Formats: sequence, C-alpha cells, structure tokens
Amino acid sequence: MSTGRVAVIGGGQNCEHEVSLASAAAVAGALETAGYTVVRLTIERDGSWRHGDVGCPIDLADAIQVLRTCAAAVPVLHGPRGEDGTLAGLCDLAGVPYVGSGVLAGALAMDKWATKLLAEDVGIATAPATLLTRSTAPGYRWTRPVVVKPVAAGSSQGVSLAGTPDDLEPALAAAFALDRRVLVEDVVVGREIDLAVLGRPDGTRTVAPALEIVADGLFDYDQKYGGDADFRVPAPLSDAERKALEDAAVAMFDALGCAGVARVDFFLTAGGPVLNEVNTMPGFTEQSQVPKMFAAAGVSYAELLDLLVRDVLG
Repeated sequence: MSTGRVAVIGGGQNCEHEVSLASAAAVAGALETAGYTVVRLTIERDGSWRHGDVGCPIDLADAIQVLRTCAAAVPVLHGPRGEDGTLAGLCDLAGVPYVGSGVLAGALAMDKWATKLLAEDVGIATAPATLLTRSTAPGYRWTRPVVVKPVAAGSSQGVSLAGTPDDLEPALAAAFALDRRVLVEDVVVGREIDLAVLGRPDGTRTVAPALEIVADGLFDYDQKYGGDADFRVPAPLSDAERKALEDAAVAMFDALGCAGVARVDFFLTAGGPVLNEVNTMPGFTEQSQVPKMFAAAGVSYAELLDLLVRDVLG
C-alpha cells in the first residue's frame, strides 16, 4: 500500500449520476496534479462497477480488493446509495479510510425530514412542512404556495413550486417519481445563502466565506448546471448576519456528526437564518459552490482536496 494511492469513486444509482461523474473527474484530475496516484472507480446506474479510465467492468468483491490497495478513498457520490452513508459503510467494512462524513451523518443529512427535526431540536429554524406518502398525499389540500420535494434527493431534482392548486398534482408526481416520501414546505422568502464548513481531526471548524445564490424564482437543476447560475462570494452580509449563519452552520455540522467538508444551505430572512438542507458530499467541480467559497478564502481547489485527503491519512 502506498500513502499516495487514492481511490476516487463516482457515478451512483440515482438521478445525480451525471453530476457525480463530473465531480469525480474533476477531483481525480486535481489530486493527480497534487501528486497522488489516483485509482478511478465508477458505479454505474445499474449498480455495476468499473475500474480505470477505460472503465473495465469488475464485480463488487473486486472493487473492494481495489479499494484495499489504496491508502484512502474519496467517495464523490451525490444522493441516495452513495452520499446517504451507503458508500461510507462499504469503506468502513473494507477497512479503508475515506474523505467525508460517516454512515450516520450521511443518512441523517440525506433525509430532509430527519434533518429538519434535528435542526429544530438544536434551535435552528426550518420551513413549516408536511411529510406525505402515497397513501397520505390524496388527503392533502393546497391552501397557499408550497415547495414540493423528495425527502431524499439532491441537485434540485424532483423539486417544484406549486403556486396554484393546479400545480400540486404534477409537483407531487415529480417528487414521488424519485422517493416514497415527499416534503411539502411553506415558501420561505429570503436570500439563498450557502456556507461550507470544514471539520479537522483536532476538532476545529473552519467556515469559508458565505456564497449567495441570486436566482430568478426557484433555483432548479438547469440553473445549477447550465452555466447560468449567479454565485456571489463573499456574500454581502452584515457582521451580525454572518455570525448567525456561521454559528447555525457549525451547529448543524456538529449535530449531524459530519466530517470533512459539508455545505449547509440557508434562507436568510428578516427573522434570521432558516435552514434549507445539508449536503455531506456537495457538487465538487472547481466551479461548484464549495470550492468557490474556499477559493475566496485563498484555498485553491487542489489545496482543499489535498487537505481533505491528508486529514484522513493522519
């Protein structure tokens, strides 16, 4: 085993497959630039594994053996069957150190309902919401504009704004296509502010400069990945606003038990921060929010990844 040999895992069996492939390719390239020997592993949509640039098919047992030849793994999967603790559990069982949050933190953060309950328990506001299943959804009645979203999905997939009663049925259908449970949340009026929290092995927490998303309406998948997103970093904030957001972000990071880096998304309202969601493995190309936030602090993309890997190597 070489301390410079690192596995980068991308893909996944969910609607964020393509986003993950882009993140994993960028991470692998940056780590190679930083001097690591990178082993590329890809999980296909059907759950099969591929190894290397040419994508040689391997089975799960072989994938574990490949992982065990590496000093560390960088799981760059977004969404269910990856970011939700699934891949962390595999690495744990294989005995391979990995970048990012563990099983419990990944599972809790992926579940937006569980995250909401935990946030409220530690005194962080969230949007009022109703949890629906296919059996309870027919009894729900639209009374005001709401945001409809799958409980466990990302990249704004399956998220819709139901501004009228006629919008509700197709919004629910889009969300149920991705999950068995759906959240119907009150619309929150406020600025969209993201924060990136970096947890170090010594227990210190670093919060990168906040990023504001300026969007016309709902910040959806097309705006996120179509190249038209308007990210402003550092976000223009008063000292009091910045402290409130940073304190809430660190509180959520610690309450969930996150490790490595996580992105904590808020709405900044007249009454203070309202938590939207927590991403334990957010998009990670150089143009993604988290790398942009750390770049604003003077930490380059390659430096950030090198730091994350070195922290798990000990």
